[in-house]
Amino acid sequence: ADIAYILYTSGSTGRPNGVVIEQAALSNFLGSMRIEPGLTSANVLAAVTTISFDIAGLELYLPLVVGAQIELISSDIASDGAELMQQLKESKADVLQATPATWRLLIEAGWRGGSGFRALCGGEPLGRDLASAILDRVDSLWNLYGPTETTIWSTIDKVERNAAQITVGRPIANTQVYVLNRNGQPCPIGVAGEIWIGGAGVARGYHQRDLLSAERFVPDRFSGREGERLYKTGDIGRWRDDGRLVHGGRADHQVKVRGHRIELGEIEAALRSHPAVRQAVVVARETGDADVRLVAYVVYAEEELTASEARAHLRLTLPDYMLPSLYVALDGIPLTPNGKIDRLALPDPYRRAASASVRTAPATAMEHTIARIWQDLLQVESVSVEDNFFELGGHSLLSLRAVSAIQKETGWRAPPRALFFQDLKQIAASAQQNGMRAEAG
Repeated sequence: ADIAYILYTSGSTGRPNGVVIEQAALSNFLGSMRIEPGLTSANVLAAVTTISFDIAGLELYLPLVVGAQIELISSDIASDGAELMQQLKESKADVLQATPATWRLLIEAGWRGGSGFRALCGGEPLGRDLASAILDRVDSLWNLYGPTETTIWSTIDKVERNAAQITVGRPIANTQVYVLNRNGQPCPIGVAGEIWIGGAGVARGYHQRDLLSAERFVPDRFSGREGERLYKTGDIGRWRDDGRLVHGGRADHQVKVRGHRIELGEIEAALRSHPAVRQAVVVARETGDADVRLVAYVVYAEEELTASEARAHLRLTLPDYMLPSLYVALDGIPLTPNGKIDRLALPDPYRRAASASVRTAPATAMEHTIARIWQDLLQVESVSVEDNFFELGGHSLLSLRAVSAIQKETGWRAPPRALFFQDLKQIAASAQQNGMRAEAG
C-alpha cells in the first residue's frame, strides 16, 4: 500500500517516532468527514493548524476532496484572538477546526460566530462551559478524538446544547473502538479501561521502529479477519449506555498541552543533555482555568541555569509547545520506597514562584492593575515589579489573554513580545507613556 505521509510524534527516549499513514487510511478518514461533520463546495474552511499537528490533514485535504475554499491563516494570526476573529470575518469562513485553547481565545476576543457556522473541536478535552459558549455562537459543534496512529480523528460527536456530559462520541466509518481491562477483555458499560482502536485508520506502524510497532500495534482478535490490528492508545475511557465514549485522560506519562501530544520523557532527555543538569523530571500541572502547563524540576550539577537559559537550550531541539512554563531547582528528586520517582511529592511550583517573587511590590495604579491581571492568569499569590510574565509560568496563549485583559482594563494593546522581554515595571511604564490609565485599587 502507498504511504500518504509520515508524521513524527514525541518519543519517551528523546527520539521522535515517525507514524506511517497509508493512503487508504487517509482516504477512509476523508470520506467519513465528508459525511459527518460534513463539508461541501459551498463552504469556506479556515485552516489554522500548524503542519506538524496531524489534524492539519483535515484542513488541507478535505476541502480539496469536496471543492471547498480554504482560507490559510498564519500562525501569528491564529494565536491572536482579535486578529483571528477579523480574518474569519473577512474570509467569510463558515467552518473552523481548532483546539479548545484556540476556541477560548476567539471567544475572549469577542467573536460572535454566525448562523450556519460549523465548529470542530479536538486535541484536548472540551469542557462544558466552553462548549456552551461555542454553541451560543454557531450552528453546530463537533467534538473529535483520535491519536496520530489511527489517522487524525477516530471518533466524533455532535455536542448538544445543555449536554450533561461532553463525550467524544462514536467511531467514524470503518473504525472499531474497544475499552479493555488489564487482561485485554472488554470492560462493561460504565467501567473505565484502556482505549484500543482498530479498523481502516490504523497506521502501518512506526518508521524503522519494528519493536515499538509490535508493542503498540497488535493483532485484532475481535475482527475475525487475518492481518487486522489494534492500536494501544494509552488513553483511558469508558462507554456510556447510549454508545458514546467518554475520554478519561492518559494512562502513562504522555500528556496533551494545547492540543499537542507530548511525551514528557523527551523533554526530560533534552534537559539532561545540558552539562549543568544532573537530573530532570517534567510534569503537567492542571490549573484552575482548565489550562495545562509543563513544569520542569531540575537537579543541577553545580551552577543553576536561569529559566531563560534553560529555554534557550531546549529550543535547540524542541518546539515551543514543549517548553516548560516553570523551572524549579531541587537538591534531589523525591523517590518512592521502591526507588521510583515520586511525582506526587514534587513541590507546588506556583507557591514557590509566588514566594520567590516577593521583592518590590507594585506601587503605581498601573502596576497594581497589571499585577492583578497576571495573578489571575498565572494563579500566583503575589507579583513583584521585577517579575517577567513567562518566568512566572506564562506561555504564548496565556500571554495573548494577558494582552487582551490589559487592553480591556487600560485601553492599551501591549505588543505580545513585550511580555516575553520586559518585566512588569517596564510594561506598566510603557502603558503610562502611551497615555493610558488604570483605576487605583
